[in-house]
Amino acid sequence: MSIDTLNMSTPAAVRRVSEVRAVVDLDEPGAVISRHVYGQFAEHLGHGIYGGFWVGPDSDIPNIRGIRTDIVEALREIRVPNVRWPGGCFADEYHWRDGTGRPGSRARMVNTHWGDVVEDNSFGTHEFMLLCELLQAEPYISANVGSGTVREASEWVEYLTRGDDSPMSALRRQNGRDEPWKVRFWGLGNEPWGCGGRMDAEAYAATARTFGTYSRDHGGNKLYRIAAGANSDAYEWTETLMRTLGFRLGHSRPEGEGVGAYQAISFHSYTVPGTAEAKGSATCFETDEYYRTLARATQVGEQLQRHAAIMDAYDPDRTIGLALDEWGVWLDAEPDTHPGFLYQQNSVRDALVASIHLDEFHRHADRLVMANIAQTVNVLQAVLLTDGPTLIRTPTYWVFEMSKGHQDAHSLRVRLDNVRRVESDGRSLPLASASASRTEGSALISLSNLDADEPALITVELRGGVAGAARGRMLTADRATAHNTSANPDLVTPVELSVQQRGSDLVVELPPHTFATIELEVG
Repeated sequence: MSIDTLNMSTPAAVRRVSEVRAVVDLDEPGAVISRHVYGQFAEHLGHGIYGGFWVGPDSDIPNIRGIRTDIVEALREIRVPNVRWPGGCFADEYHWRDGTGRPGSRARMVNTHWGDVVEDNSFGTHEFMLLCELLQAEPYISANVGSGTVREASEWVEYLTRGDDSPMSALRRQNGRDEPWKVRFWGLGNEPWGCGGRMDAEAYAATARTFGTYSRDHGGNKLYRIAAGANSDAYEWTETLMRTLGFRLGHSRPEGEGVGAYQAISFHSYTVPGTAEAKGSATCFETDEYYRTLARATQVGEQLQRHAAIMDAYDPDRTIGLALDEWGVWLDAEPDTHPGFLYQQNSVRDALVASIHLDEFHRHADRLVMANIAQTVNVLQAVLLTDGPTLIRTPTYWVFEMSKGHQDAHSLRVRLDNVRRVESDGRSLPLASASASRTEGSALISLSNLDADEPALITVELRGGVAGAARGRMLTADRATAHNTSANPDLVTPVELSVQQRGSDLVVELPPHTFATIELEVG
């Protein structure tokens, strides 16, 4: 195959191009990729809620009963499946009754974790449930385990989901909502090893079992209880939670034992290029820091594998799910912003961190049931930023938009050959990443060229199926530091990618630091 045939603007003789081969087995569908691995996270933190989702019904910014209209429209475009709320660390100091009743008369509190600001609770349970209805997304509510009580959590479930004349149902009706909501995902606290109570694994396991038992199913609503799990690679935490449910190594759980405590175990994993004190800039970084960030992002694959392996040893029938309900790049707050509000810009590099994570999620679809990027609006690796009335879709947003076809599709095996590597942060970083999935009649292939400086010529060999029409898109820019702003909101947006079909092969050229997708008709 001649590189010259790809009509590159610069002659092949003077250009260095990495040639990569990918093999996709169309006829060997694997586990279904749960749409819930594309979940979002909205915490009462900085301008994530106030100034983000919530502008209030009296705002000049178009809104639906206080919820910003353009945010709803943007998130519906990427098919958001679920939203986790109210935290995060905030969840374990949040008392849900304070966020009910007539706005303006609700109890106030101090948000001690994030900025030490006064929270007026104008965005509470009813507002969050309205948001989920507008997004057509499922709510994922984190109960207060750190400073709350078992009764408080139990009554919140009753308030949300019970339909008769129980005390909490009556209170909900008094507050303006007659019919109960459907709430499936129920989190049992947040980071109990840290801001959620500084517990050890054994203490939390016992606490979670009690909270899970008394967070009851009402009527036709069935809770999917998610225990708060490990910090990144603290694998012993996962093992402790599995043992607490009554599993024995190599055996299925005895009938009835542990039922009702929790149905999934979570963990959190952040990508930090630098140190806790100096994490790194979102938009000012050199090539070595670019590679270090991506190398650290690839650790999520090992973490997923090892947490899943522990669970497989105790639960070979895979009756318990694994959730990564906080992930993303954590960088220094932007200059001249409140350091406790965690506002950071979002570059092409961050989009590639997202693509690496999504590829790993697809590969671990047999155990991973949910993942939630931190966070949706104006906080950490946000998919959306606001600047007054202007809404900015970040490069990470476009990765989610381009990848939405993977939701609820069968994962496909992808093998990469001839991938160049660089050494960074003590790791060997492959400079290409890929994943694929299929549904009836179509397939979606994700490809990332992680090389900071050189393009990649990627040949995709399709086995076990016949490919029809192919449509390619790519997300890139001249620099990995490129990002969208209110002055230039479309600097980094998807453009068409030329796909050449040669028999059973597809051939594309990806510029440096580029994410791409290929949609295929398959038979």
